[in-house]
Amino acid sequence: MRSRVFKRSLGAILLLLATTLSGWFYLSWGREHPQWAYPSGWLLMAVMLFLTFYNARKKLPFLNLLSSRVWLQLHIYLGFFSVIAFLFHVCFRWPSGWFEVVLTWLFAIVAISGFVGLVLSRDFPKRLTARGGEVLYERIPLVRRRLHDEAEALALGSVESARSSTVADFYAATLHSYFIGHRHFLLHCLAREGPLTRLLGKISEQDRYLNDEERQVMASLRELVIQKNGLDYQYALQTALRLWLFFHIPFTYSLILWSIAHVLLVHGFAAGAGR
Repeated sequence: MRSRVFKRSLGAILLLLATTLSGWFYLSWGREHPQWAYPSGWLLMAVMLFLTFYNARKKLPFLNLLSSRVWLQLHIYLGFFSVIAFLFHVCFRWPSGWFEVVLTWLFAIVAISGFVGLVLSRDFPKRLTARGGEVLYERIPLVRRRLHDEAEALALGSVESARSSTVADFYAATLHSYFIGHRHFLLHCLAREGPLTRLLGKISEQDRYLNDEERQVMASLRELVIQKNGLDYQYALQTALRLWLFFHIPFTYSLILWSIAHVLLVHGFAAGAGR
């Protein structure tokens, strides 16, 4: 624990020093110097390439190039520094040409999605562990189908066993759509349990209309509703952890390609102008 705190503190200190040093260069020389874009641009390019290599490092675990945890910490702190380096590179001005505007938007998307991913990767695994009963992502559709089948069998079976259609009617009107698919994705990501509370309240309201046999069936349905809510919670958080990577990584490679094109255009134009 102490080692982790020390590494994070060291990373924060190095980030602060790098930011201070970059700011000093920018204020004392870069702001008024026409050639500032070249060294600041190459620094930014080097940082972005290093950040991109983190994904390659995860896919090549046999390479003995520092531990994955060290790479992750470097990725986080250099990611924050890249935003600062970008602002210094463009001199805190919004670009004018369409190519630079696209490049800026790509950088913004990658930076924002990276920050969102940092928040998700720090918060969601803890919430999944605290909730307990984690289900493998690939098995979630099978478990959902099983819960649906059990709930439907209970509702239909109550018509014959209790000689009443009250439970079956309530299931058809209220619970069938709940069990048939995943529900409340965003609310689960935000840890909001309002829909579950309201649904359990509707189940409790049915108690006065039921006989003893139907109350037992409804109690079983209530437990399945709670299980289904937990499954939807698992699905929402695990899906979010996967989706942000599918969003972040493609835009990262797009950013790198546009940055390379930007470098070629800038140096090509400079070479042509120098003739």
